[in-house]
Amino acid sequence: MAMDTARWRLDGHTALISGSSRGIGFACAREFAALGADVLMLARDEAHLETARAELAEEFPQVEILAFAADVANAEQRLEVFDWIADLDVELSLLINNAGGNMGKPAVDYNEAELRTLIDLNVTSVFEMCRLAHPHLAEHGNAAIVNIASVSGLTHVRTGAPYGLTKAAVAQLTKNLACEWAEDGIRVNAVAPWYIRTQRTEAKLADQEDYLDEVLERTPMGRIGEPEEVAAAVAFLCLPAASYITAECIAVDGGFLRYGF
Repeated sequence: MAMDTARWRLDGHTALISGSSRGIGFACAREFAALGADVLMLARDEAHLETARAELAEEFPQVEILAFAADVANAEQRLEVFDWIADLDVELSLLINNAGGNMGKPAVDYNEAELRTLIDLNVTSVFEMCRLAHPHLAEHGNAAIVNIASVSGLTHVRTGAPYGLTKAAVAQLTKNLACEWAEDGIRVNAVAPWYIRTQRTEAKLADQEDYLDEVLERTPMGRIGEPEEVAAAVAFLCLPAASYITAECIAVDGGFLRYGF
């Protein structure tokens, strides 16, 4: 019997990806476009976002690549995103919550405003983006959400306690929504990266050679991950081939979680 190759494609899907102008988000946008999905890109920096969009539009002329500048941590701007989607009159079927941030330091050094900022960006925005997308995804009936969590939410790493607690919240939110929304035809999963070679991590790893050595020592595969490797896992969880997978948090970590740090 011939293999159904459509199970490994995303033709006919539309993916909304936050934080998609660089790093893991940009790699996800490229991966989804390569698999045949139309892509809606979100990021705060309008100029950089448009440059990223234009690059992908040139690379993948067979799909629609659109962009909207917004800070998903801002409640009004989240609503503007979904007003934009309504105006586009597209059938949204995939949501990738990638936008996030950190300010790593000892737990006793954070003030309340900094803690609130991290919670708003890493947790509240994910929850609210899921809720705003729900009517669209439920209408599609064969939809998927992938949240970008972190190994920091699964074990201790030196990224700061608030970052760890926010990413643990994302992993738990993923499980709750997966169970609650399964009847709506929405699968919800998460991907938890370890150190990935992005603009955010490159400077730290380059400036602290001893720290890089420690990271590699605790990573069985002995190297830093690439954004494309995270994007591949995110895309897999959205494929028809993954149609019986929900409420999972898949680590993309080179084996790190088996060692700890």
